[in-house]
Amino acid sequence: MKRVIIFYKMVDGYCPMEDFLDSLPPKMAQKVTWVLKLVEDLDRIPSTYYKKLVGTDEIWECRIRLGLSICRVFCFLDGVKVILTHGFIKKSQKTPKVEIKKAETYRKDYLERRKV
Repeated sequence: MKRVIIFYKMVDGYCPMEDFLDSLPPKMAQKVTWVLKLVEDLDRIPSTYYKKLVGTDEIWECRIRLGLSICRVFCFLDGVKVILTHGFIKKSQKTPKVEIKKAETYRKDYLERRKV
């Protein structure tokens, strides 16, 4: 089953994921795109690249590493759709709670607006 990647957009049309990708150096943006392609195409994605965040409300993370740089892209599932919420450059071992909260808020907003 092929997944479909979709960027989450706020009510006003703002897309945090587009901003994040635009802020990345070209090589890192290329690597993010490559990992997202794996998420779309592979039936079983290695946990090196894609993993559910424990203790969250159905939030997953795409894990990207390029040299010493690490970034994360948060997402959630809606059927075959993988909704990308936002990304950030990881600077510490633990994922910042504020980033997880943001992803959960975006998910809640998406699901509420989808019902309408």
